[in-house]
Amino acid sequence: MQRLNLPTYHFKIKSKENKQFIFDSVRKKYVILTPEEWVRQHVMQFLIQYKKYPASLTAVEKELKLHTRKKRTDIVIYNTHATPEIIVECKRPNVKITQDTFDQIARYNMALNAKYLMITNGINHYFCIMDNEKETYTFLRDLPECDYFKS
Repeated sequence: MQRLNLPTYHFKIKSKENKQFIFDSVRKKYVILTPEEWVRQHVMQFLIQYKKYPASLTAVEKELKLHTRKKRTDIVIYNTHATPEIIVECKRPNVKITQDTFDQIARYNMALNAKYLMITNGINHYFCIMDNEKETYTFLRDLPECDYFKS
C-alpha cells in the first residue's frame, strides 16, 4: 500500500483467497484492505494514538439517514455526552479532494452537527471547525487533541 502523510502504525494484515484484510481495532474484525480502508485505518490510529480520542467513542462506517437515503460516515468521534465531535471523510490516496467532497461531509454534518470536520485522502488533510448556528466553517491547521478527561 501507498505511503501516506500520516504517522506509520503497525497493522495486522492477512491474506485469504487472493485478498488482503486489515484488522480494524475499533470494529474488532478484519476488513478488506482497499486503498480507502488503508487511509481510514491510518486516520483512526492518528486520532486514537496521536490525538488521544478514545477508541470507545469512535464509530466506523456509521449509518445515517439523509432525507430518505441511507449513507455511511467513514469515522465519527463522539464526545462524553454521546454527541458527534468529529466527522472524518476518507478518500483513496489518488482521489483529489474537491468541493464535492466538502459538500458530501457538509450534508452528513447537517444530520450529525459535529463540531469538527476532517477530510483526507491520506496525503492531503483539511480540518474545519463548524459554526452550526451560522452554518459556516473555518479552516484549521490541525484538529485539537482530546480534552474530554482533562481537569
